Amino acid sequence: MDQVLAAELSRMASEDQRFRTRLQGDAHEFTLHIDLQSRMESQRIDVTNTDRLREIVSQHGWPGRSLVGDEGAHHAWLIAQHADRQLDFQREALDLLTDAVSRGDAAQRDLAYLTDRVRMNEGREQVFGTQIAEVKNGNGVPWPVEDPTNLDARRAGLGLPPFEEYCRDWLNPARRA
Repeated sequence: MDQVLAAELSRMASEDQRFRTRLQGDAHEFTLHIDLQSRMESQRIDVTNTDRLREIVSQHGWPGRSLVGDEGAHHAWLIAQHADRQLDFQREALDLLTDAVSRGDAAQRDLAYLTDRVRMNEGREQVFGTQIAEVKNGNGVPWPVEDPTNLDARRAGLGLPPFEEYCRDWLNPARRA
């Protein structure tokens, strides 16, 4: 395992999360940072992280479990998940992650989230119901979902909770991944 690369991915993931979320008041209340300075800083971090992940992928291929361990692989996914400003790379990462999952070198759950994120960024319906479009009355409202009748079965196959529970609990940081 490449400990140096795993540590770098960990630092990048920490930066990713630093401006993205915060807790206010009640420990169960999860809010997105909405002030302009935080959004701009978060966007800068996303672009910097994406550029670096692109370099890592070019040099090593997808940083899966065999290269950077479980946490490092999850951190690589998180950076790709937030590469919204570079959809070409996000698509490339999805292809590489799909291959890594097929070899057991990455988590299926991460693949579900990135699949939905890319589809959302392309304006298409999501498959696994992982992307929340907005919050209404304290509940997450999902981006439109393909084949909603079979959604919970698809989610269960990946170890994800039922869709209704996920939307209800989306604001609870203790339950969010």
